[in-house]
Amino acid sequence: MLTVCWSVKGGVGTSVVAAALALRTAASGTDSLLVDLDGDQPAILGLASLPGPGVGDWLVAGSDVPVDALAELETEVVDRLSLLHLGDPSGLVFTDRLDVLGAVLAGSSRSVIVDAGVTAAGGRWWARHGRSLLVLRPCYLGLRRAGRLAAGSDVVVIDEPGRALTVADVSAATGAKIRCRLAWDPAIARAVDAGILANRMPRSLRALGVAT
Repeated sequence: MLTVCWSVKGGVGTSVVAAALALRTAASGTDSLLVDLDGDQPAILGLASLPGPGVGDWLVAGSDVPVDALAELETEVVDRLSLLHLGDPSGLVFTDRLDVLGAVLAGSSRSVIVDAGVTAAGGRWWARHGRSLLVLRPCYLGLRRAGRLAAGSDVVVIDEPGRALTVADVSAATGAKIRCRLAWDPAIARAVDAGILANRMPRSLRALGVAT
């Protein structure tokens, strides 16, 4: 199963949602792969800097580098979870290779979670290969940008106190299925800042469930 987490606006928590979903899935006993197309996953997971080649370099290299080479770029995070870090971000402009990547990831025997960040790269290539998980906060700008892009996606709503709009407004504006509501929780920011998310996940993130 391929699940791609993305958003239309930065700072909503897309990368944390992707990391938590991958960690929860691995903890359930499922072999999992987290693919970082945004660049923040090593820091979020509390890993040392990963300066070597990553998935972006594979995209840049083109068809001269076989699909099997992707496995050599992975780093183990915790039991049953590996990370394929970004590396060279310029590779994201190679939309034909992104489509190849999508097909490869969708055919994996593992559960694959992709952190696509704020992107519409490759014409939302993942729509052809897997499940789309749109991360939004109930704000007017985010809902305007989502628009028709939300079609076919499930939505994770980051529900902050004091917002004028509600989860119901998100559902009405996007027409998408609400997968879950994550209450805003300062414990999440503290876990990420301390580099301990992979080992001490806040309970509020359990609402994500697992990638199935």
